[in-house]
Amino acid sequence: MRIVIQRVNHASVKVDGETIGSIGKGYLLLLGVAEGDTKEMVDRYVKKLSTLRIFADEEGKTNLSITDVGGEVLVVSQFTLYADCKKGNRPSFVKAGAPDFAEEMYEYFKAKCVETFGKVECGSFGADMKVELENDGPFTILWDSEEW
Repeated sequence: MRIVIQRVNHASVKVDGETIGSIGKGYLLLLGVAEGDTKEMVDRYVKKLSTLRIFADEEGKTNLSITDVGGEVLVVSQFTLYADCKKGNRPSFVKAGAPDFAEEMYEYFKAKCVETFGKVECGSFGADMKVELENDGPFTILWDSEEW
């Protein structure tokens, strides 16, 4: 599993020109699923997301979590996080989870986020999405389950 965490001032996702998810200050989470990922991994990631201190306090230090600042969450599936560009000029996506499995894990991830954060906005699995954001910082973190 790979997650790109972007601390944003605002973010939105559109499908066919229609906004289907929009947040203010919070996390834009891009989620890539691989074969072998588990629900236990999702549980661990979401728990850590709720306590990760990447928001600034009054002194400008990253001492506050998303729950401390009342932040919002936008989750977007992105299988391209598993692009392998080692050979040739066209990325290979063989390491990405099969669509049915990836969608199941994406839905579970979304449900755990709702359980943890309350309201969660989402993209549409498998759709051609347009994502707009204002990255705050910029502050972007890449989590890879192989490193956990």
